[in-house]
Amino acid sequence: MNITATDRLSSVKPPRRLLAYTEYARSSWELGALAYTWPTLLHAPLGDQPVLVLPGLGTSGLSTAPLRHTLRALGHSTHSWGLGVNIGPSRRILIGMRAKVDELADQYGQPITLIGWSLGGIFARRLTRENPSLIRQVITLGSPFKLVGHEQSNASPLYRAFSHRHIEDLDFPLERADGPLPVPAVALYSRLDGAVPWQVCRDPNPTAENIEVLCSHLGFGHSLPSLWAVADRLATGFDSSGARAPFVPPAWLRYAYPSTPAVDNAAPALRRVESA
Repeated sequence: MNITATDRLSSVKPPRRLLAYTEYARSSWELGALAYTWPTLLHAPLGDQPVLVLPGLGTSGLSTAPLRHTLRALGHSTHSWGLGVNIGPSRRILIGMRAKVDELADQYGQPITLIGWSLGGIFARRLTRENPSLIRQVITLGSPFKLVGHEQSNASPLYRAFSHRHIEDLDFPLERADGPLPVPAVALYSRLDGAVPWQVCRDPNPTAENIEVLCSHLGFGHSLPSLWAVADRLATGFDSSGARAPFVPPAWLRYAYPSTPAVDNAAPALRRVESA
């Protein structure tokens, strides 16, 4: 019997209760630590990309402020989504996100980068498939875009609480056989995530890059390892052949990326997805 990727993911359980119950405490510690790590973050790679950040379920643009502020200090033009609290696929949110992408791509005269946190990352990947010519790359932060069912997520009760405002239902499994995104994709995930299982936050396509970081689910937008990885990927461009060097953290921060090989054993360069 052939076992598909979906079959394997269907057996994945939600994060342990200990991780779920300590999410707020761990995230608060990570946010407090940002005050001390901020000077260090200013040594991250610089860039100049237009960036739109989409928040997670039950949060607003306020939650993405530390991330946007950090990237702005590093030279990027960052934007909040401006749609209030992310309650899921309501008419206002679905229409508003598409309009925001169109607006920013037109404003800058070039494709923009989408950064999506949790549910925001699911939306970011969807927006990219709908209109890839407007998107430079997609970076997801703890986004369960390979989720097979609501029972795998500790955030499902909150999602269902907003369901009366939704104009569509999630079709599980998410991204069942859609193939790679038509633009470069980076997926950050954490085995310490207390909201969603890390296994469903990874992109199995060979053209995508998966980076494991040590942080809580609620800390993806303000923890040092997450912010550094995002800044690095934004600043690292593609050469004339369409290849980009994989993420290699500085030696002093190596501990925060358990699955990232050392410099001497780094993975080969990743190539852009070829357009049809």
